[in-house]
Amino acid sequence: MKKSKSVYHGHRFLAAVISCAVRWYFRFQLCLLDIGELLFERGVIVSYETIRCWCDKFGTSLARRVKAARRKPGLTHLVTHISAKPRQIRLEV
Repeated sequence: MKKSKSVYHGHRFLAAVISCAVRWYFRFQLCLLDIGELLFERGVIVSYETIRCWCDKFGTSLARRVKAARRKPGLTHLVTHISAKPRQIRLEV
């Protein structure tokens, strides 16, 4: 039985670094330079051009995985009304 290779196989950086950078780009709509600075703060030196290549290459597969993992409609209950009783505070002298 053959092991299937990771989609990140053959890249210099770890899969966690690549997926984190791609997630930040699409989720928070950060510019490539900001993502490069965030990674630099974590000890990873990478150019914005590399991040752009990662987003082009892995963006669609990440979106597909996120969409598949998203909850299906109807499986959760929506809370439409919350009622709470005010707390009674007693002050004793």
